[in-house]
Amino acid sequence: MTSFQRPDATKTPPMSLNDVATTSQEVIREVERAVVGKTDVLRQILAACLSTGGHILLEDFPGLAKTLIANSFATALGLSFKRIQFTPDLLPGDITGGYIYDRAEGVFQLRRGPIFANIILADEINRASPKTQSALLEAMQEYQVTLEGETLELPDPFIVIATQNPIEYEGTFPLPEAQLDRFMIKLSVGYPSDEDEQEILRRRRERREDAFTLSAVTDAEGVIGMRDAIEDVHVDADVERYMVALTRATRGHRHVAVGASPRGALALLKLSRTWAALDGRGYVLPDDIKLFAHAALAHRLILEPDLWTDRRAPDDVVNELLRMVPVPVLDEFGR
Repeated sequence: MTSFQRPDATKTPPMSLNDVATTSQEVIREVERAVVGKTDVLRQILAACLSTGGHILLEDFPGLAKTLIANSFATALGLSFKRIQFTPDLLPGDITGGYIYDRAEGVFQLRRGPIFANIILADEINRASPKTQSALLEAMQEYQVTLEGETLELPDPFIVIATQNPIEYEGTFPLPEAQLDRFMIKLSVGYPSDEDEQEILRRRRERREDAFTLSAVTDAEGVIGMRDAIEDVHVDADVERYMVALTRATRGHRHVAVGASPRGALALLKLSRTWAALDGRGYVLPDDIKLFAHAALAHRLILEPDLWTDRRAPDDVVNELLRMVPVPVLDEFGR
């Protein structure tokens, strides 16, 4: 006898790509109430947040709203948020937490560290020692933390947004290549234009206080639903070959000692699909891949020693590869 199960009336219906595009626009509008004139960067950050494993490294000068961006996205996406200030004396246990002996109960009680949140801001991550930085490796890749032999799952979604200052070298520890590889994208915010900087002043004058009040557009369940919908975005086989060709080309470039890993190609796949969904498209275009080539590949390159001091060299390599690698030609439906 066949049994029938009554549909769960409380279950959220699956999201469409149009829903993803609409919700994303609302999230960007909400974040732009706090961050002025950085729409392109904000959309790229949102694309990473909506991609599984979308950890973000923001490298730029002080005072360019890196912390504000992370906090604003956490609020607009309706996700829990914790900020960790990385310092040379920070220990791994300060991030993950640990077991503390409770004298009253006579047992060890687990005290979870700040890493147990949806969005983690690792502020000035390169100021902590490599041992402390390594506490993030398992979390960023496996979405779990191991304490005293016990494995604890992290909240879903889990996103690390790390910041570092490119002009301060004293008292800093460069991120190891294995950790850099776990960041899906590396971005710079950049200085605002004259008009945008004046708009920042005007808003502060009219607000009469430093604090912002933002509202949640969605929540953790909504973010997961958006991620599920993005999995329906079509990727043509020629477009996939283009992603692979770009990634493989980094490994044979004359100025590159070690090229991008397969994580680089996966990052291009995830980011380009999400970008298409943000535009309301059900298919990926080569231009979507070009848009993220620098952010997804440049920080994964280990250059020859004579280029280590040239900060622009990784981007120059990616620019050259974008000119060299043939671009597939698709029809209006991405096929």
